[in-house]
Amino acid sequence: MGNKVLDKLYGCRDAVRSKTNFEPKVAIVLGSGLGNYAKNIKIETEISYRDIPGFPVSTVPGHDGRFIFGYIDSVPVVCMKGRVHYYEGYDITDVVLPIRLMGLLGAKILFLSNAAGGIKHTLKPGSLMLITDQISCFAPNPLIGPNIDELGVRFPDMSDVYKKDLQKIIKKTAVQNDIELDEGVYCQLTGPSFESPAEIRMLRSMGVDAVGMSTVVEAIAANHMGMKVCGISCISNLASGISPVPLCHEEVQEAADKAAPMFEKLVSESVKNFFA
Repeated sequence: MGNKVLDKLYGCRDAVRSKTNFEPKVAIVLGSGLGNYAKNIKIETEISYRDIPGFPVSTVPGHDGRFIFGYIDSVPVVCMKGRVHYYEGYDITDVVLPIRLMGLLGAKILFLSNAAGGIKHTLKPGSLMLITDQISCFAPNPLIGPNIDELGVRFPDMSDVYKKDLQKIIKKTAVQNDIELDEGVYCQLTGPSFESPAEIRMLRSMGVDAVGMSTVVEAIAANHMGMKVCGISCISNLASGISPVPLCHEEVQEAADKAAPMFEKLVSESVKNFFA
């Protein structure tokens, strides 16, 4: 008896391979604020999520649904233009399916990005924060259920998810390009409602610096597969109870779009430097 999750994953891989033999070294998840990142890539081919049988499709405004295969300078990459969120109603194994798929296609490094609410006092809308560690609240672990031995071990170590060598390169790249870069711990909650002030106080007491509705489960799945993970949050708003105004998705999108040029440059230059 086969594993349904693995069978579905292999089916998606075969569907992509029927359209392209491109082998990426780096997988990039384009969160809010990086929606137009494709202009930085020498594109080889694009595949719509809808053209991959069984693949989950993003329903969130600002999240286009396609894989972009191409080059940043000479580095082969695959970009996920629009991610899938747990709050959209998908099973958690579908939420991380795209990450696992990019790993099966050849990517050894996963570069995660997101829009997040700032909790740390130094973070303001438009700030960029290097993710140094993570906390998951209420989002189910994507490894629950029978272990998929073909992907990784039953009990993967989580002490070094965001690889320090990649962090070092990103920080050096930020300095070289005069880009201000904060750093801290990111927490994923389920969404889609924004956090309550009491939840933000709880998160702050736990040592959380920024909060959002993605990324952590993706990093868990990638780490399970042995991919090297790094990530950056674009602080799009102050978290609830810190911000004097009610939160809305339009505010998040607007702040992320404003920070996009700096965000794009940091991602591109860092990817180049990974292989310098």
